[in-house]
Amino acid sequence: MFKNTVKALLDDALEERQDLFLISFDVLEGNSIRVIIDGDNGVLVEDCMFISRAIEHNLDREEQDFSLEVASAGATTPLSHARQYQKNIGRVLEVKTIDNKKFEATLVNTNDQSIFLEWKAREPKPIGKGKVTVKKEATLSYNDIVEAKVKIKF
Repeated sequence: MFKNTVKALLDDALEERQDLFLISFDVLEGNSIRVIIDGDNGVLVEDCMFISRAIEHNLDREEQDFSLEVASAGATTPLSHARQYQKNIGRVLEVKTIDNKKFEATLVNTNDQSIFLEWKAREPKPIGKGKVTVKKEATLSYNDIVEAKVKIKF
């Protein structure tokens, strides 16, 4: 019952701030609440505070003892939500598929079912010696992706 109350408060807060979306939500042993959010424009500390207050200020500590942690999805956290792919268009992803293929490619577009990747590869010339650079493309269904991470470059 406590989990349902917290989830309803969280849903109300996310309805109010539609630029934010839920990555994960758990109520662990001892009423330890853990919420991970992301946003279409990233997540600021103020966004985490907004979600935290929306939950904490509507629960009675006299009735339930709880701890609350609200955090953003980290830079190295695998992408798990279609909106995360959408906000990372133009960035390089490392993608592993269910058939053990690996891609390191630029995310060029997304839709409700798939992502579209592009990259360049060096291949042998059709005739003669040497190699030529060719542009490659792939369309991957979300269901075929085991893990996708944004590649951080320094």
